[in-house]
Amino acid sequence: MIRFENVSVYYMKDAPVLRDVSFRVENGESVGLIGANGAGKTTLMRALLGLLPHEGLITVDGTEVTPKTLPEIRRKLGFVLQNSDNQMFMPTVYEDMIFGPLNYGASREETDARVDAVLTRLGIADLKRRHNHKLSGGEKRMAAIATVLAMEPDVILMDEPTSALDPRNRRLMIRTIRELPGTRIITSHDLDMIWDTCDRVIVLGRGSVAADGPAREILQDRALLEANCLELPLRLAGPDGT
Repeated sequence: MIRFENVSVYYMKDAPVLRDVSFRVENGESVGLIGANGAGKTTLMRALLGLLPHEGLITVDGTEVTPKTLPEIRRKLGFVLQNSDNQMFMPTVYEDMIFGPLNYGASREETDARVDAVLTRLGIADLKRRHNHKLSGGEKRMAAIATVLAMEPDVILMDEPTSALDPRNRRLMIRTIRELPGTRIITSHDLDMIWDTCDRVIVLGRGSVAADGPAREILQDRALLEANCLELPLRLAGPDGT
């Protein structure tokens, strides 16, 4: 489904944020992307979406990510931003959810059916006609996911989905992520959430892939995590965090 081959990503010429990154994500996988601040997690997602210049090969479902193919690529990818305020730009949840499908050519009847199905699946049908500026942080995060799901992407990208959520909304988010269809790539500093939602973990460190393997194996490797400025998930640490 997704392939990175010897990829370097730049914000400024001759100063790559990511260097020689290679990995594959197969259809249906749930992959956690972890690393310290500045390791390049969000940068990697932005490169996948064609938002940053890169060297090397990035493909989605066999199609190379290039300026020419971006419309096709972005139909396959749904990106849930860390800050929902940067994603929800229409007055109501309903208007946000119909914007993408209608602009991609879906009929109003089909779009309305998608909206109702997604809201029901997520258990937030009561938010349909709510104004975005009146939603709580947790409600807005769920609405942002609903907006992406209404596009019916093949791959869902999520950037720090549990950040700033209270315990109840964090539990709801974890349950929602586990039930999402398709391929998922999730960046997070919340390693307990990654433990609960991902089968595989890719560790980014110093601008490259430091490790890639089964989630439970990597998330229990104290030496590996500490070498990349990370700590064990709280469930595995002692009462004093050690």
